[in-house]
Amino acid sequence: MDKQKRLKEQMDFLLELDKIKSITRQTYLANATRKENDAEHSWHLAVMAIVLHEYFDKDIDLLKVIKMVLMHDVVEIDAGDTFCYDAKANEDKAEREQKAAERIYNILPDDQAEQYKALWYEFEEGKTKEAIFANILDRLQPIILNFATNGALWIENNISQKQVLQRNQKTLSGPQEIADYLMDILNKAVELGYLKK
Repeated sequence: MDKQKRLKEQMDFLLELDKIKSITRQTYLANATRKENDAEHSWHLAVMAIVLHEYFDKDIDLLKVIKMVLMHDVVEIDAGDTFCYDAKANEDKAEREQKAAERIYNILPDDQAEQYKALWYEFEEGKTKEAIFANILDRLQPIILNFATNGALWIENNISQKQVLQRNQKTLSGPQEIADYLMDILNKAVELGYLKK
């Protein structure tokens, strides 16, 4: 492939990614002043991967996990953010996101398009060590933010501890320290009235 053509496709993709800064998620920032955007969420997950890596299998490819968490929400440029506790909105989420993955990653040169689509599918399937790690981070991050905001989002949406536990089965089956920390937060959230019992 002509190097100039390749570079143009990469630059077009990078410019497309700027849109992720405008995708507002459901989760509030820890200071509760506003909701985070997808770029902030992805950055936070990448930092979490670096900081919390020590609790996971030493053979995990950390760079792959970082790529996965930085790239997995790119699809929301087209598909939008879907609230995890909204059953109706989740009905066609997979279809919307797959269509978005095909369009957005294919802006890149073929080799990179295939690499990043494969990472996205791996994250979605959640079966490899790296994908499990990435999924745990993706579920843990909103919980720590929700707790920091005195349960603002949970209270607004009348969320119960049972709903959060159901969504976090993978998180609870991860490293014991992470699972214990999660349960401690969720039990305190119930005691403080942030989550319904």
